[in-house]
Amino acid sequence: METFYRTHKYLIEHLYSPVRRGLMDEIDWNDRLIGIKGSRGVGKTTFLLDYAREFYGADNKDCLYINLNHFYFTERTLIDFAAEFKAKGGKVLLLDQVFKYPGWSKELRYCYDHFKDLKIVFTGSSVMRLKEENPDLSGRVVSYNLRGFSFREFLNLMSGNNFPAYTFEEILANHQEIAKLICAVTKPMAYFQDYLHHGFYPFFLEKRNFSENLLKTMNMMLEVDVLYIKQIEQTYLPKLRKLLYILATTSPCTPNVSQLSIDIETSRATVMNYIKYLTDARLINMIYKVGDSFPKKPAEVYMYNSNLMYPIRPIEVNPQAVRETFFLNQLLKDNQLNEGGRNVSFLVNRKYNFKIEEIRKGKNNPDMYYAVDKLEVGSENVIPLWLCGFLY
Repeated sequence: METFYRTHKYLIEHLYSPVRRGLMDEIDWNDRLIGIKGSRGVGKTTFLLDYAREFYGADNKDCLYINLNHFYFTERTLIDFAAEFKAKGGKVLLLDQVFKYPGWSKELRYCYDHFKDLKIVFTGSSVMRLKEENPDLSGRVVSYNLRGFSFREFLNLMSGNNFPAYTFEEILANHQEIAKLICAVTKPMAYFQDYLHHGFYPFFLEKRNFSENLLKTMNMMLEVDVLYIKQIEQTYLPKLRKLLYILATTSPCTPNVSQLSIDIETSRATVMNYIKYLTDARLINMIYKVGDSFPKKPAEVYMYNSNLMYPIRPIEVNPQAVRETFFLNQLLKDNQLNEGGRNVSFLVNRKYNFKIEEIRKGKNNPDMYYAVDKLEVGSENVIPLWLCGFLY
């Protein structure tokens, strides 16, 4: 146990976390079993350590971070460890990479039912279905999603500011005033292209080649978050990789499932399952017509965020596809997006028609909102595209 305390103390003391994530204030920390899901690379481990540092500090043994990928847990159960931790006065156990531990959901259920004074916070892959696939946790776990940096978080980090987030409705109603307030302090458009290229994943702060690191992360998403968790045989990895490549190099696109099944040499049903797995892994996003949902074919497939578009085809990334991908990614947290009608990019919350543009030309349609790239401050129904990154 002392070894884990020392590791915990070292990690907290050497933690580099320049951005306080908004999710920290959204979570009800009074719950006894909290699951934090997120795609690989968004900073789940850092988030756990941030919580420990902010609420307990490095020397407080009430809270302990452990990684369940540790060899120690090949012969010691999580239940035994939690019981010993609790006996020594421990109150909060932070568990990283729970999916690497066999039978994790049953043991978490046991801890929840038998250790009433112990709070457990654990991280898991975005691919995991905590309640649907783990009935042991149904009605017990409260789950949250940790996303990559919003443009707001990126801008705060790079410019040294602390701009707040706004709701979608606040931006629609007050975007001109909000944009003026922000632009009086900094120039968001000076940072916007950098964010689109490399600002979503916190590891851009590391002194490594970002594109190579992102490619490695994408492969790990396929090999671990899809194959391992979904228990798919390793021999099918080339098919998944080829499917992702085809979708990435044609997105946004309406997938031709029959052609894709020929291209990757598998059935139409398997293609649709693979597309769903790629969506769960936060590699792509599916957009449907109003009223449709999986397992129906999506109306459009986009990459999950704009950063993912550059490593796969770095020379010929479509700027309009990047804009639309950014808009979709930033709004998806708390809004519903569907395929738009004619000359409409997206229908937001079944109410607002949005067209994403580089510049605004011509007469404005009063029944449409325009999210415009080359625009610092908007007016009426014309909103700067960068401001759509202030929703979290």
